[in-house]
Amino acid sequence: MKVYAWLSAAAFAAIAVFAVLFGSLNQDEGWYLYAAQLVGEGKTLYRDFFFTQGPVMPVVYSFFSWMWRAWGIIGGRALSAVFGALSILFAAALAWRIAREGAKAAAAVTVSLVLGSNLYHVYFLSIPKTYSISALALAAGLYLLTFSRERRGTAFAFASGASLALAACTRTSLALVPAAALAFLVLDRRNRGSAALAFALGCAFAGVAAYLPYFVDAKAREGLVAAQLYHAARGGFSPLLVAGSVSRLVRWYLPMWVLFGLAVAIPACRADFRRDWLPLLLVSFASCAILQLCAPFPYDDYQVPVMPLVAVCAAVAVSSLRPPAVLLALGMTWASSFGSPLVEDFFTAGHDRFWVVRKDASDVSLLKDAASRIEALDPGGKTLLTQDLYLAIETRRHVPEGLEMGPFSYWGDAENAPGLDDAGLKRVIEESPCRVAALSGYSFAITAPSCMETPLEKQLAFWEAVRDRYELKCKMPRFGQHSTSLMILARKGPEGAKGAEKWR
Repeated sequence: MKVYAWLSAAAFAAIAVFAVLFGSLNQDEGWYLYAAQLVGEGKTLYRDFFFTQGPVMPVVYSFFSWMWRAWGIIGGRALSAVFGALSILFAAALAWRIAREGAKAAAAVTVSLVLGSNLYHVYFLSIPKTYSISALALAAGLYLLTFSRERRGTAFAFASGASLALAACTRTSLALVPAAALAFLVLDRRNRGSAALAFALGCAFAGVAAYLPYFVDAKAREGLVAAQLYHAARGGFSPLLVAGSVSRLVRWYLPMWVLFGLAVAIPACRADFRRDWLPLLLVSFASCAILQLCAPFPYDDYQVPVMPLVAVCAAVAVSSLRPPAVLLALGMTWASSFGSPLVEDFFTAGHDRFWVVRKDASDVSLLKDAASRIEALDPGGKTLLTQDLYLAIETRRHVPEGLEMGPFSYWGDAENAPGLDDAGLKRVIEESPCRVAALSGYSFAITAPSCMETPLEKQLAFWEAVRDRYELKCKMPRFGQHSTSLMILARKGPEGAKGAEKWR
């Protein structure tokens, strides 16, 4: 198994480097890194700027903000990839803990192959969103929980509760996992009586530590409540979107589902699903997956942090097969990643009739090119007018106050909204000190929290305000997420930006 373990590690390293350097840009990664940067600068979440997720990710990432100050978006991706690698290691360790004697190594290696050789899984663990750190806290918490029956089980149960609570404080939908784990401890006769109490105390300790600073601050508490209302206000449910999400999830994790199907089909493997920790993992996955599928936009990547739970169940159930199922996992995952649609997405921008539209360079390279053009227009500048926050990260600049959520900063004419209203967004355009503006197809196009398209007349009013104050210097087609056009503009007048006339 050592050979397969090394092959798994090498495959993850290669795929992670590929995803970090060539993976498509995602609007959210700039927004998350910018929030963490502000926290590192002493700003308070929910009070000094609006943020819709739990506090753990920006607080933890704030200690590493030097990485993207030094290397731009690649630095943030590298940090996420490290957390993602640790999450896979803990998932493999969890499989080792609960697999049968003699099959532990096979189970652990199978998990590491199914997850670490999956391009889709590694890509979403490598971009700076909440997935890698929540997957790490989830896998670590469940791994620690397996020690709860031992002599010092209460200490492990406390640590497990704290870790699972931190996962929930990163992504609220994961709160169902510590709830399921607590019920499991209460019902499990083989656990020490104090384990459930210690677990509950660990959950409470981590939850209070994560949220108390924002509850005692009245303005931060108001912003935190608004963050929850943001999700509730999106509303809506579409069975068609759910079906599409599930279909894509099957495609992205096909090798894992094949192993899971084998485990269900073979009686000797199927028996494992009724023993020990596997029911807890399956219930935790199912509850979180169903909850996330009920979202107005049930993106399949929402499930990335909980997919290791299914991978562990499948790997443990088939680990005692002869020949080892790890051989099947190796072949399927490598073939699946090589043939993944993501490979095409990384290098193409769709089709023009029957012609494939190739990207001129990788998204990250185009981002760096845009950053160099902005710097040439405004050498040493500190601010940038943009709703594409990965440009603010790459150029080491701040955006005007109120634009911290990127395209989700504009709330239209909603009353008591935490974001910018019509007048507020227009005022930012007209009065911001930014000498350069970088505006893509996302600019002024989305109205939060419904994420509906902004009415055309309002978009035109914002663009007219831009035209009155800025002049176009260059245009980059097929830029950023989903390849929209990026316009880089300089402020008019003697105080405007200079240079870069070759890009006009």
